[in-house]
Amino acid sequence: MKKTILHMDLDTFYVSVERIINSELKNKPLLVGGTSDRGVVAACSYETRGFGVHSGMPMKMAKELCPDAVVIRGNAGTYSKYSDVVTDIIKEHVPLFEKSSIDEFYADLSGMDRFFGCYKYATEMRQRIIRETGLPISFGLSVNKVVSKVATNEAKPNNQLKIDFGLEKPFLAPLSIKKIPMVGDKTYQTLRNLGIRQVRTVQEMPMDIMQRVLGANGRVIWKRANGMDNTPVIPFHDRKSISTERTFDRDTIDVAKLKGILLAMTENLAFQLRRGDKLTACIAVKIRYSDFNTYSKQLRIPYTSADHILIPKILELFNVLYNKRMLVRLIGIRFSHLVSGNYQINLFEDTEEALNLYLAMDHVRKRFGSRSVLRASAMGARTIGSMHNPFNGEPPVVLAHRKQ
Repeated sequence: MKKTILHMDLDTFYVSVERIINSELKNKPLLVGGTSDRGVVAACSYETRGFGVHSGMPMKMAKELCPDAVVIRGNAGTYSKYSDVVTDIIKEHVPLFEKSSIDEFYADLSGMDRFFGCYKYATEMRQRIIRETGLPISFGLSVNKVVSKVATNEAKPNNQLKIDFGLEKPFLAPLSIKKIPMVGDKTYQTLRNLGIRQVRTVQEMPMDIMQRVLGANGRVIWKRANGMDNTPVIPFHDRKSISTERTFDRDTIDVAKLKGILLAMTENLAFQLRRGDKLTACIAVKIRYSDFNTYSKQLRIPYTSADHILIPKILELFNVLYNKRMLVRLIGIRFSHLVSGNYQINLFEDTEEALNLYLAMDHVRKRFGSRSVLRASAMGARTIGSMHNPFNGEPPVVLAHRKQ
């Protein structure tokens, strides 16, 4: 049976939500992200893009390019609520869908042409989303995820595009090679150095040449440029790791502050592990210094989700990694090698009182938020915590502007 894959993307999602909340922001240049000079643009309105602004760039640079832009910090909880409304509508309409990010969805409509007509059905679903949420949304429809995603980007803003079966290559051929998913800035520059500007050139090249230049990625890019993709729509995302990091408004050598933040991060992520019935067997600490040199160190440990085991190990990694002569710009931790399970009691070291304390604290955090109970030494760490369960099968909310 011929596949029919739908890709839907909420246009400038954070910006659109802010404009629903405050109608005075409509048609004004708008930046969502960190408000300090160290902040990052998480989203920008179409009005700012003519000035060269794009998401992911430093907020300081964005404000220099577009000084009239309104800057809003944004709220992950608010965006999640609007995203959930859209998710619920899609869930009602399609038999199989994948939420690949807070504002991006895939749906497998294969076989529905026999009963409804996939394009008409997708159109009606898009119109309902716009009508009930007020959010602009675009979609692309084709035989696979890659072509549908490219079609969505070509349809924007707030439009839709169908690529008929067999027309994938002609549709992709005149586009810039940078529009192929997986082609980042470095890969694009490598391809430009080879004289490759359009997708058509890659389509005319043998796969072996791309593979020699870019390795395994070259093979994937060649297939995508030719409209080939067999990636299935995955309805559930099983997290392989969880992490958190903070960038400082001012570089610091305050060791007590750094350790307090690490402690708060560890405490919060350990709670997330226990809430999701997960254990970690690999922990890592990351430090970025003021000269932008970044270092990380990881350690394999027995499977655990207990604060009193994880915190000393994290601080031990930090002491090995930290160079006291350098100012620190960013710090973070990561738990990986996750498996399902509950913390196993150590018969010689753990006490019943300690285990009951964990249960009581986690109960309070689930009800009142992950920052409702914390160690005194972690109280100086702001914004460490989340009501979001990272193991609910949905992708994380990324604002890219967390600051300390």
